[in-house]
Amino acid sequence: MAKLIVFALLACLACRVLTQRWPWELWAISERSQAEAQARALLGVDRAARREAIIEAHRRLIARVHPDRGGSNDAVHAANAARDLLLARLERNESE
Repeated sequence: MAKLIVFALLACLACRVLTQRWPWELWAISERSQAEAQARALLGVDRAARREAIIEAHRRLIARVHPDRGGSNDAVHAANAARDLLLARLERNESE
């Protein structure tokens, strides 16, 4: 059992040395990138989309799924969350 713990510790340290991140940080990045991919698919924009393209895609989607046009509140919330996530990614990339 002690050998297993030592091996896990060494594997974590090796990951930190090779990637400059701890293994659990890599998992969080993976979850974030999956959420961003889903947001891009929902809005119909590509990975290199700029702020104006994201806002325009959001406007078009809201026009389709708004409750006044037969859509649902859940669809509006999903569209808003997708827009906010992608815009936050852009701001994060610009500040780096």
